[in-house]
Amino acid sequence: MGKFTLSAFADEIDQDLKTQMDVLEQHGIKHIEMRGINGKSLVDYDLDGVREIKRQLDERDFQLSAVGSPIGKIKITDAFEPHLEKFKHTLEIAKLMNAPYIRMFSFFIPHEDDHTDHRDEVIRRWQAFVEAAKGYNIVLLHENEKGIYGDTPEHCHDLLSTLNCDYVKGIFDFANFVQCDVNNYPDAFELLKDYTIYIHIKDAVYSDHHVVPAGEGDGHVKEILTKLYEAGFEGFLSLEPHLWNFKGFDALEEDSPGFHLPEGGAKSFAVAVQALKKLLKQIEK
Repeated sequence: MGKFTLSAFADEIDQDLKTQMDVLEQHGIKHIEMRGINGKSLVDYDLDGVREIKRQLDERDFQLSAVGSPIGKIKITDAFEPHLEKFKHTLEIAKLMNAPYIRMFSFFIPHEDDHTDHRDEVIRRWQAFVEAAKGYNIVLLHENEKGIYGDTPEHCHDLLSTLNCDYVKGIFDFANFVQCDVNNYPDAFELLKDYTIYIHIKDAVYSDHHVVPAGEGDGHVKEILTKLYEAGFEGFLSLEPHLWNFKGFDALEEDSPGFHLPEGGAKSFAVAVQALKKLLKQIEK
């Protein structure tokens, strides 16, 4: 049987790092996929600033599951060299943070263009990432995202299989695939399972693509997590709630840390945690 470790995009709780850690502790979560802290992206901090963030994390026994970077989240037509330099800085940040992974993307493709028109450039840029990351003992995680080259399972598989690198693997994001009208199970999962080592927990519905708590949408979250658990998957489930306009707070149970909170990031996060823990209780019984 597998073993799931929970992590989270804590900047969806609050921008303040102390508040992030306070709320995560209440939910028994001690890992962060760090994206934003104190109103600024982690990758925009200098290394002294990163060391201070690391000190605060160490004081409370928090670790990073991944650097939630925006690397690769630019247009394929944008200049690459400055972005490659930012990636090299991100590698140094991940090293300082003892983060095993860096979350990344495969470049936005112009709406009017065919993805195949830009495939060679996507591969070339990712090969540059691979070369820069050599020797760091850090795994580069590609996240499927609407609008980038790796938006569908087929494009993700093409990228990952072409690179064929031990330290380039895939994130499976349920909601992002639904928002591309993909059938997550069995189609996407079966195609990508050999590359998938990290999971983003958010769900969505086909009708209008809005995000919902895990298990309440069309992402086949329970089925896929069950398959991973049965296959002995040991890795992170990273909560990325995206419940910006969520109104179903009456679903929160009284023992939830978010039950008495006013509407906002911490309460929305509590909804997301509760939904995931209910699924895991069913899967791990």
